[in-house]
This record gives sequence, structure tokens and C-alpha cells, in this order.
Amino acid sequence: MSKLLQSRIFWFWLVIVYAVVILLVCFSPQNQNPALPTPGVFYQERLAFLLIPFNSFWNLGQATSLLHAVKIIVQNIMNVFLLYPLVLGCLILKPCLRTAKRALLLGFLLSLSIELTQLLVDYLWDFNRVFEIDDLWTNTLGAYLAYRTYLLLDERKMRP
Repeated sequence: MSKLLQSRIFWFWLVIVYAVVILLVCFSPQNQNPALPTPGVFYQERLAFLLIPFNSFWNLGQATSLLHAVKIIVQNIMNVFLLYPLVLGCLILKPCLRTAKRALLLGFLLSLSIELTQLLVDYLWDFNRVFEIDDLWTNTLGAYLAYRTYLLLDERKMRP
């Protein structure tokens, strides 16, 4: 494995840059496409909530087209991997996080923080974000996959 990938400085900057990417992706305004509505969303004034667990599976039949159904599925897959690089970097940099329980808790708390902050930003500036229960479990699953990847890297002595 290259010295670059084994460098703690590399992983530190990777975590910082990726955290900035997450901020840009999660907190920038979204344009609503009326042709591709998110099934199951309900509104409390201008705040949007999707509180049905596994909504994408239960409401996939409400997709308006094949493209819409693919978008819903891809969005869930992307949510699984949203926190993956960040959590993997944190596991490499912070030995105290290297248990399944702590990695899961980190992923869940990061995801919950993102969802709650999106609500606040939407309340203040109407960025058209949706608080989704599914984001919590998909992001947490991504954190668990990062933990399993860390274990694999550690087993093969491929980490700093």
C-alpha cells in the first residue's frame, strides 16, 4: 500500500474535505421537481417530514415513471454511502471509535445532526429539505459498512 494512504495527514485532510462536501450537499437549497415528488412526505407549515420507515419500499409504486423509481432507489443507495468515507476516516484517526457500537452511534448521531440542522435551515430560509427517517438508518448502515471496511483494512495491515 502506498505511503500516502498510510499517512495520518492524508486521512485528516480527507476527513476535513469530505466533511465540507457533506455540508454543501446536505445544506444547500434543493429545487423541487413537481414531476418527481417524494412519496409519503407530509408538511407541517413549510417543514417537510417523511416519517414512514422504509418509505422507499412501501411507496415505490407511487413513482410517476421508471426514472422516478430509479431516482428513489439511487437516493437510498447514496444515503448508505454518504457518511461512509467520513466514518472510515474517523475510525482510522481515532482509536477510541473502533468498536461496532461506537461506529454505529457515530453514524446515527451524525445523521440525526444533519436531519435536525436541515429542519432548522428549512425553518429559517426555506431550503426545501425533508426530514427523513430513512436517512437515519441508511446513513447508520453506511457507518457500519465503514466499520467493517476498517476491520478488513486492519486485518490486512492496510491502515496507518
